Amino acid sequence: MREKTGMLSYIVRRLLLLIPVFFTVSIIIFGIIHLVPGDPIDNLVRIGSSPEQKAVIAARYGLDRPLYEQYLVWLGNMARGDLGDAIVMRRPVVDLLAQNIPFSLRLGGAALLFSTLLGIAAGTLAAIHKDSRLDQGVMAGILLGSTLPSFWLGLLLILLFSVQLGWLPVSGARSWQALILPVLTIGLGGTALVARVTRVAMLETMQKDFVLLLHAKGLPARRIQLRHVLRHALMPVVTILGLRIGWILGGAVTVEFVFARPGLGTLLIKALNQHDYPVMQGCLLMLAIAVMLGTLVGDLVQAAMDPRVRHAMS
Repeated sequence: MREKTGMLSYIVRRLLLLIPVFFTVSIIIFGIIHLVPGDPIDNLVRIGSSPEQKAVIAARYGLDRPLYEQYLVWLGNMARGDLGDAIVMRRPVVDLLAQNIPFSLRLGGAALLFSTLLGIAAGTLAAIHKDSRLDQGVMAGILLGSTLPSFWLGLLLILLFSVQLGWLPVSGARSWQALILPVLTIGLGGTALVARVTRVAMLETMQKDFVLLLHAKGLPARRIQLRHVLRHALMPVVTILGLRIGWILGGAVTVEFVFARPGLGTLLIKALNQHDYPVMQGCLLMLAIAVMLGTLVGDLVQAAMDPRVRHAMS
């Protein structure tokens, strides 16, 4: 009963901590967007329009008000679930987000699953065969995967599997085959991170006293490594995976553009080109919320696995 109460208390505290973080992030997003050079009004008026005509359009969208007033209006509307209307695309931002988020979630979820499974497997093999050629090969692949820019890797995959071999479609989201190359592009970088963390955590866990005791009892080494060492080593991996939820959605911005896929990334880049403030704010807010929720999920799972984590915040 005490464990359930302690976990519930930890969840409440973590949720309350998100409130000031959310307000801080919203202020940063709003401020950065309005510091970007350019004006969405330029995309609505004809060349040679008078300053009076521009002023009328700016007043229509509330862009003539001081920035703090614009922020308060945006915050108040956001509390009611209204993110405003796109200035250039002339559609509710909520509708644009609802139309594009499923594509990003599908891509991000598949990439997260791919990087998690492959990363844990690669890190486990490297740790079990420490200092062997297999370990060196895995670590070399990890180093390569963590240094390649995602957009450059995506272009290479397109040239090889789409242009040269003709196996997979170059762009779009009409079939599951179109998901393979974007998932590989995003997932390979995450695989390197997960594998490195898994390997380090397993090597540290192997030095623990309980592992030496299990060896002394005569348990098979492979059983100890896979059933006991790996289970304890997964705790830091869980934390990384929580952060990866936001990182993957953020990384999908460039990947979706490279593969001409619909999603938050494509919508954000289009809004950036048009200086469409409400759409930019909505997209960045969704990405920030993904990072916060991912961190929250990672912390909660880690607290559920290790009571010491939630006791540390008591």
